[in-house]
Amino acid sequence: MTPGNNGASTPEEDDPFGYLYADGQANGATPPSGGGGYGYPGSVNRVRAVGERKYGQQTAPTAPYGQVPQQGGYGQPNAHYGAPETVPGGAQTARTPMPGHGGGGGRGRGPNTKGLLIGAIAVVAAVVIGIAIAMTGGGDDDKGDDQADATPTASQSAAPTQEETKGADKPKELPKADAKVLNLGDGVTTASDIQGAKAEGGVYVTGFNHVGASIVWSVSGIEKAGKYTLNVNYGVPGKDANATLTVNGTSQDRPLNLKNFAKAAEGDAAKGWTNTWANIMLNKGTNTIQISCADGNQCDVNFDQLSLESGWKLS
Repeated sequence: MTPGNNGASTPEEDDPFGYLYADGQANGATPPSGGGGYGYPGSVNRVRAVGERKYGQQTAPTAPYGQVPQQGGYGQPNAHYGAPETVPGGAQTARTPMPGHGGGGGRGRGPNTKGLLIGAIAVVAAVVIGIAIAMTGGGDDDKGDDQADATPTASQSAAPTQEETKGADKPKELPKADAKVLNLGDGVTTASDIQGAKAEGGVYVTGFNHVGASIVWSVSGIEKAGKYTLNVNYGVPGKDANATLTVNGTSQDRPLNLKNFAKAAEGDAAKGWTNTWANIMLNKGTNTIQISCADGNQCDVNFDQLSLESGWKLS
């Protein structure tokens, strides 16, 4: 602004709503386009004295300042108010319900059921989430408890006692040997020309077919005295044989049976490999087992392997 242009000369000229006031109208305030406005012809408003409202021909005086007008009974019209439709000759009006509120039939605005429903759903969701967390064992304390339960106890992780493992120990494997490593008597030797021997390299003991021939096995590591079975792998050239069995210097009552169990043709030594057994008694510690060709034995036989089993077999 400049000293020559200070805007409107009065507040009413500068106030865009000056037309609403009587002094503003006197000073030329312009009402909005379209006519009407407070204090102008065409306006839907009417100037009324404070404390009065006119409907038709009646004037409803108001109560003096600071006093509350007397109200009628519940459901009765107020004596100080008369709706236009209740005044003789007054215009009939129709109520139009506010859009978006309440139901049909001219009902007023009801409770905010949508908001209540949303709140109820939120509460239910919170309760469900809390229950789910409780059921899954949430929280650091619960996690620690679970880990503690999964950790083996001292009794579970401790080594088994001697009593617990006593029955679980596997029986110690008893000795076995290829015949070629035994002590060989006079005239007894090794060979490998006949196929089918199970000993290492297919090597077997031969030259046994004469009186005085023998093989001796010195067995050590026997933990318990008692009954044992001697297993013998051998081969015959399609005919039966036998030999004398001696254990710890004592000859057995029955000769060692070296029959042609393979049913090989006579002279077919390669097809004559088979096995036999004998029940014997052994001492704890070291024992001597001897197989020999004595008078009366049929000794045309080759020896492959010897082994021991605990207990006796049925004859």
